[in-house]
Amino acid sequence: MKFDLDFMLVSTLMYSFLINLAVFLIQLDSLVKDVQTQDVSTEEALQRCQELQMSAEKTLKSLKKLTKADEPAPVGNYDQRKQEEERRLQNMLERINTLYLELSPPGPSLRVYTVLSDFKGEQEGDLSVQIDATDVLSAMGAIPSGFRPSTLNKLLVEDATYRGSHRIQPELSPSKLSFSDLFLDPDTGRVRARQVRTCVCFTLWSCRMIPTPGVGVQVLSRHIRLCAFDGTQVLSNIHTVRATYNSKSPKTWSFSPRMTGILPTFLDGDCFLRCNSASPNLGVLFELGVTFIRNSTGERGDLSCGWAFLKLTDDTGNPIPNRTYELPVNGGTPYEKDVEVEASVTRGSPAGVFQQMLQARRKHKLIVKLKSADSRTRTQLSVLPDTLLHCLNCVHLLALHRQLLADMLLMDRPTMQNADLICSPILSTFPILLDQPDLLDALRNVWLDAETNMSRAQKRDLSYLKQEFAKVYMSSVYFLLHSPSLPSHRWADPPTEEQRARVIYAYLDTLKHTQHTSGQSGGPEVFIDPMHQHLAFDITELTFDLLNVAR
Repeated sequence: MKFDLDFMLVSTLMYSFLINLAVFLIQLDSLVKDVQTQDVSTEEALQRCQELQMSAEKTLKSLKKLTKADEPAPVGNYDQRKQEEERRLQNMLERINTLYLELSPPGPSLRVYTVLSDFKGEQEGDLSVQIDATDVLSAMGAIPSGFRPSTLNKLLVEDATYRGSHRIQPELSPSKLSFSDLFLDPDTGRVRARQVRTCVCFTLWSCRMIPTPGVGVQVLSRHIRLCAFDGTQVLSNIHTVRATYNSKSPKTWSFSPRMTGILPTFLDGDCFLRCNSASPNLGVLFELGVTFIRNSTGERGDLSCGWAFLKLTDDTGNPIPNRTYELPVNGGTPYEKDVEVEASVTRGSPAGVFQQMLQARRKHKLIVKLKSADSRTRTQLSVLPDTLLHCLNCVHLLALHRQLLADMLLMDRPTMQNADLICSPILSTFPILLDQPDLLDALRNVWLDAETNMSRAQKRDLSYLKQEFAKVYMSSVYFLLHSPSLPSHRWADPPTEEQRARVIYAYLDTLKHTQHTSGQSGGPEVFIDPMHQHLAFDITELTFDLLNVAR
């Protein structure tokens, strides 16, 4: 290792870190040599590796806190030199972590373990648990101390009940012989409105002073995952809104950008929550997150950059007023308390007014606006499932799906006890759209065009609306769902997202031209057009299986 002697002569503190780094490198090289020559047992090598890890992490944290003002004498190019030493120490930590993984014994091949959280062995014989990309980055000091693996992303990946596609399905009553949240009004033939304990509309406005992940990672998405939460458990589906980001203001996230055309659902911060929970601590949990790819290994991961919570009732149990709320962003997970997003943030109240203003500007914040909905939106919300969190711009589509669901399950079945498969391509595939928002946007687009050509009388005619909706659905997203040219949906994968967008918009343009020529909003012509290919037919495309999908 090469040292700058002039720098060491004038920088007493930095010099001590350089000496420590040199010692670490000597110890690491010695350990690697002993492992290669098998002059040391695996247990001893693991112990030495862990000791090196802890020492290096401690040194890196101390180095990060060191500032130019701490030096006893002026130092030229201080920040550049400090960054160089940080990189050297991080590279050494990565070598240590790689060696540790190589030395760690594999688990038994015939036993399967289910773990609830990460665990470090405390006693002899304890099995330490899943170092993933996030753990390695944390050990390297490449991410802020308050960042964690994403709690809500883990739930989404591992449990389908937290997806919107599950929550819009009908819920069975305790007897399993009827439904608890889906009823028809016999006088109008419409879905009967149901009032729930909590129904709120809100807008994600912005996030401020959110730190960025360190070097060595490429951020694929900045987003907020949100759900109903009572301090203990998630009570609704988990909805995701992607943030827009400007490199000139790297610590500020924005939502609902102004753009031509229809704003995509996954960028739209206008949301609603319906929830029938009686918990006095009910609120909305916001988890700020990033999906990243690690440059050196290509590993993908999901980090939580902090979380915020908006309790929806005051101390007396009354709903909180509609206004703008500045919510503090906490580090750690929603189950950890008093964790800062960044270790450098100090607690306590500064004495001076100027210092208080400065500290207020440095605080990590999420700005959310609670608002009221117009009468039409309130009517549409009242026919949705008792518990659902989603984007406001899709309420009319969800309400129409709910009406078709009620017609099929409450009117067209021979008896309420009949559980045979139902032939309905719309009911069997529509829930998929809540997990693939680009297709939901495609449906919203073509339905808006269809509504534009309707008269006022047609818009008030429910039977006509249902008939047109079925035609539009079948000729647009149903066809796209079974098109071989549409890649499978994958979250935060730019090439896949771009390819899907090209296929979707190219097809919608073709469909719009066809409709303009024929003067009709949709039809079966697309399925017999030799220019378009289809995936091999599967009977599940047409069958709605009530027993498998009902909650």
